[in-house]
Parts: sequence; structure tokens; C-alpha cells
Amino acid sequence: MGDVLSTHLDDSRRQHIAEKTGKILTEFLRFYEDQYGVALFNSMRHEIEGTGAPQAQLLSRKVPLDERIIFSGNLFQYQEDNKKWRNRFSLVPHNYGLILYENKVAYERQLPPRAIINSAGYKILTSMDQYLEVVGNSLPGITSKSGTAPILKCPTQFPLILWHPSARHYYFCMMTEAEQEKWQAVLQDCVRHCNNGIPEDSKVEGPAFTDAIRMYRQSKELYGTWEMLCGNEVQILSNLVMEELGPELKAELAPRLKGKPQERQRQWIQISDAVYRMVYEQAKAHFEAVLSKLLLARPAMEAVIRTDMDQIITSKEHLASKIRAFILPKAEVCVRNHVQPYISSILEALMVPTSQGFNEVWDIFLKEVTDMNLNVINQGGIDKLGEYMEKLSQLAYHPIKMQSCYEKMEPLRLDGLQQRFDVSSTSVFKQRAQIYMREQMDNTVYTFETLLHQELGKGPTKEELCKSIQRILDRVLKKYNYDSSSVRKRFFREALLQITIPFLLKKLAPTCKSELPRFQELVFEDFARFILVENTYEEVVLQTVMKDILQAVKEAAVQRKHNLYRDSVVLHNSDPNLHLLAGDAPIDWGEEYGGSGGVSGDSGSPSPGVPEAATISEKRRRAKQVVSVVQDDEAGLPFEAGAELLSPASLDSVTEVRDLLAQDLRAESPPPACPLLNGAPLQTSPQSVNISVPSSPPVPSSPPVASSPPASPTQQLPPGKAVDLEPPKPNDQETGEQEASPGGRPPIHTTTEDSAGVQTEF
Repeated sequence: MGDVLSTHLDDSRRQHIAEKTGKILTEFLRFYEDQYGVALFNSMRHEIEGTGAPQAQLLSRKVPLDERIIFSGNLFQYQEDNKKWRNRFSLVPHNYGLILYENKVAYERQLPPRAIINSAGYKILTSMDQYLEVVGNSLPGITSKSGTAPILKCPTQFPLILWHPSARHYYFCMMTEAEQEKWQAVLQDCVRHCNNGIPEDSKVEGPAFTDAIRMYRQSKELYGTWEMLCGNEVQILSNLVMEELGPELKAELAPRLKGKPQERQRQWIQISDAVYRMVYEQAKAHFEAVLSKLLLARPAMEAVIRTDMDQIITSKEHLASKIRAFILPKAEVCVRNHVQPYISSILEALMVPTSQGFNEVWDIFLKEVTDMNLNVINQGGIDKLGEYMEKLSQLAYHPIKMQSCYEKMEPLRLDGLQQRFDVSSTSVFKQRAQIYMREQMDNTVYTFETLLHQELGKGPTKEELCKSIQRILDRVLKKYNYDSSSVRKRFFREALLQITIPFLLKKLAPTCKSELPRFQELVFEDFARFILVENTYEEVVLQTVMKDILQAVKEAAVQRKHNLYRDSVVLHNSDPNLHLLAGDAPIDWGEEYGGSGGVSGDSGSPSPGVPEAATISEKRRRAKQVVSVVQDDEAGLPFEAGAELLSPASLDSVTEVRDLLAQDLRAESPPPACPLLNGAPLQTSPQSVNISVPSSPPVPSSPPVASSPPASPTQQLPPGKAVDLEPPKPNDQETGEQEASPGGRPPIHTTTEDSAGVQTEF
């Protein structure tokens, strides 16, 4: 590898790459500085004026999955230095950085990890044929002949490959198809989360950056969606540089590569990764310097905005009126002829898979709570509730259970429309909808947790608890129906704007863009940092198409098949006391109700006489044992709705599951003739409790009536876990492995059983 890089990336070429990168960064960062003032003004104006958006009915968890591990297990990784496959112990913490250890023993002994992978911008490939096709397309003119040796040989039939257009690639394989599917779901969750790298709570820096990216690419006549707008700011900026620098290097270096086709492909992957690392470091230094300068200037800019807010608004409205008078006739004709006829087709293509995905969220939550209620009835009551609720609280971040929701978005196609509107890929819309699904599931679970936690403060019996769970379930599902409808309509509006606005701007550019500089004289010099002619022009174009988009979404809400609430159905403060129950500290079900948080048989509360150090050690151990929530699902809960009554082919029949469940619960059952599945002692059948299982998500025709929470005071939440655990954070650098220094990792205590961790070579 060193010979390849020294040959093709000598000092003169590295100097050329640095100069080219610096030129691109300097040009982009001018756009960023311009957009920063506009974003700051828009943010402060929004704080003052606010919006009329409907209030969410569900609660939001403030610190989701903090200090926890989502998944862990063993997989085989290909080592490029010695060309061997090694067995690695891998885990995914709450920040979704894939961490690879030498083996499980190295993890338990707190040795530094072999690699930390940030998967932003990567694609997951599940076969060598897929990989070879993608690699062949990335380096035109170099194609392997049939029958020739591939870049690498996979020892099993179940590979997983992380492919990036510029950075290094990662090669994994599993022993079975089931393991491959499980790890694919986990890694896809990592990619989805890391792609969404710009914090949504960033009201100034985030919008300024994304607007600057759009403006810069439009200055290069690149319109439409951009597939590499993924990761944090430095990663996106590196992708932006490589978009321009990559083809130039490829044209220059590809003819000079030596060897067989697969060897030349391997050489290009190494060269591209080395260049990407250089670009990343340079982009990071430039961006941090400019951001520091803007943060220093921000207080002075805020003072001007607060003092002259009214004058700035008046000046901007005057500018907008002049631009509108100039472009409105042209924009309306363009919208009428080129956009309006296709809005309904785009919307229909988006609505079908999205609505199916959100309905799947509804069904999964219903099934999980119903199964939990069955098990509370049949074994243990409140004694087992903590264990069940600990698992339920992590449902939204369970990659296996949520996979059926995410898969509903995969059929999304914009056939014909994708080329017309210059949409490079539908993946940006798929991932956005999937993120919304996860957020809504987490909000639903957290609202259910909060209401149930309040109900438990009354000390209910097992039968009363069962009825309370059912009542809370009905109440939460009504709130979910309303919130999911609002979220979907917002997603549809965002997607339609993201598809149509770049198309309109491209169509109008030849006749309108050259005339924009003459409007600059209408902006006062003192307000020039907060009012940009280009931004105002885009806002006017947006307004011309927005009324058609809103009308299309409104008409779609009337169609019963999409399960959307009409715009006239707005619930403001329908349940004002509910939001008073939300707290900063998460509910620790294992500590309060004796559950184990996924570790069977362990009690979460300290016993008398147990040293405090042992209690803290137990908390650490349980905090890292979240992976067992995924693994235990193979066995399932002792009682599941319809688990033994339905054939695999009919498991999707939700109505049949509910009918059979209702019949089973209404009947008086004799004591079981054999021990329960989890080894619990024989119990007499509890008093018959009638559980009414809600039907499929109802078609909304009127606003859901949300009952007020019980008047009893809420139980005081305990202080948060004293978990002294901080897993290594993923490297911002999506270039791949980051070698961790021995002293750079905080201590991580043993959480799993001892294992020899034997390495395996193929």
C-alpha cells in the first residue's frame, strides 16, 4: 500500500490536492458566512413571532438511550494488511459508532478497540456481485473479465460490505443468513443515524450550512437532491470537495495504474481513501476556523437584529414585493406547465409506503404492549413489570423489531418523475421517513411509560393494573394517530418542496437569475448581512408552488385510505396535564420495580448489606447488557398474542390475532398442567380480565378525545442511574478505522460472560 501511495501521491501531487481543496473550501465558506447572518435573523424572528403549528399530543424523550449499548456480537472482518479474516467482537453504543475489539476478552479487560467506524455516507452491500459491480462503475475503463479472481474472496456466502464512494471500504462476513440479516439491520440503523449528523436543534449553524451547500452547488449549476448530504458538517464538506476533486484525480491517475483489473481497482480504493483523509483534515481546520470567527461576531449581529428587527422585516418585505412582481408571471407559468400536473403523482408515490410504515409502527407497539399485558396477567404481575417495561422502553431503537417498519419504505419509486425532476436517489426520502417512524415510536413508548408510571403510584392490584394498561394503551394510540398524521403531512410537504423547488430554480435560472443583481440596491447596507437577494428570490419561488402543494396534501387527507386527519382537525392543549408529567430523568423500571433490564434473574435494587461499590458495578453491568434485549427475542415472551394459534402464513392478519386473543382472555382457563415456559412455579388462573385489543389504525373523521390523566399526584422519579460509562465515541472521520490509543479509553467494566475469544483465520 505504501508503494502505491508514494508512487501516485508524491509531494507535488499532494501539494496540488491541498491547493485545489483550499480553493474549493474558501469559495464555499464565503457562502457559509453569508448564510449565517440570514439564518441568525430567521431564527430570532421565529422566536419572536412563533408559528401556528399544532401541538404534539405525545411526549418526547429528552435523553434517549443515554449510556447504553444497542447491540453487540461477533463477526468476521477482512484485514487488508495481511489479507486474512479475523473474528472480532463488535458493539454498537447509543451514538451508533461501530466499535471493533480484538475479541471479547479484550473488551472485558478494557483494552482499546481495534477500530471505531463512523458509517455516514456508506452503503451496505450483501453480496460480492453487488460490490464488484459498484467498484467497477466507480472506475470506468477497468472491468474484470468473467472468471477472473475478485478483489477479495469471502469465506462464506453471507458477506456484508460497507462501501463509500471516496473513503475506505469494510468487509465483514457471517456464518449464517440469519446472522447476516440481523447485522444488516443493525448496520443500516448505524448508517441511518450517522447520515442524520447535523443536530436538528441547531437553529442557526445547521440551516446556514445546508443553505450554503445548496447555494454553492447551484452556483456550479448542480440542482436537485444530493445523495452525499450525509454526516456532520466536516463529513459533508469533505464529500463536497471530493465531488469536484474526485473525477479530476480519476481521469489523471486511472491510466497510470498497473496490474490486472482487480489490482488496479484495489489501488484506486487505496488512493481515494488517502486523498479523502487529506481533504477531511483540511476541511476540518478551515471549517472550525470560520465557525469560531462567526461565533465571535454573533453577539454583535444579535444586537443589531434586536434593535432593528422591524426595519429589517420591512426592508425584506419591500425587496420581496419587487422580486415577486418581476418573476411571478414566469414562475406561475412554469409551475402550471411543468410542476402542477405531477404533484399528485409524486404525492401518491410518497404516501403509500410512508403510510404503510407508520401503520406498522402502530401494529408493533400494539402487539408489544398486548404481549406484555398477557404476561402480567399470567405470571408475576408487577414483579415482572419492570423487566417488560425496560425492554419496551427501548423498542424504537431495536433494529430487528423496527426493521419491518423501515422495510415499508424500500418500494418507494418515482418512476419517470425521478429523471424529470433530477432526483439523484430516493434514499434521502426513505431515510427521512424512517427517522420520523423511529421518533414517533419512541414518543409513543415514552408517553405510555409516563402514564403507566403515574398509574403505578396508586398501588393497583394485578387485575387493576391489567385494566389500566389497556386504558392507557387506548389513550396513547389515539394520540399516536393524531401525531403520526401531522408528521406524515409535514414529511410530504418537505419532500414535495425538496423535489420541485430545485427543478423550478433550474427552469427559471436562464431568464431570471441574471436580473437579480439589480435588486441589490434595494437592501440597506446595514442590513446586507441579514437580507440576501438570492435567498429572497428562492422564498418567492417557494411561495408560488407552496399553495399547490398544500392543496394537494389537503385533498389527500380527505381520502380515507391514507389515514390522515384533515387540516381542520387541530388539537390545541387537549391534554394539558400530560406534559407536566414529563421529566428530564428517564424512568428506571429495573431499579423501581425489581426488573432486570434484559438480564434475567437480576434485581435492579440494592439489597441490604450490599456495598455501594457493588451496586454501582451492577448498574454498570446492566447498563451495558442492553444487547440481551435483542438476543432474547429469539425465544420470545412466555405469552404472546396468537403465538401458538396462528400459522406463519397468517401472522400478518392483525384482525385474526385480536379476535383469538379476545376469546382467550374472556375464557376461564384451568391451571396449566406443566410449568410455564420460563420455569415459573404453577399458578392458578387469575381472575378473568377482559382486554379489548384496539383495531387497526382507525380512519380519522373527528378529533380523538384525549382523557385527562388521573388526579392523583405523580410518584417522584428516582435520580438517574449513576452509571460511570462512556463508550468510545465514533470518529467523526468517516474515512474508517481510528486506532485508539491505550490511554484514550475510559474504563469499561465487564458485562458479559467470560469467553476465550479465539481468533479464526480463513
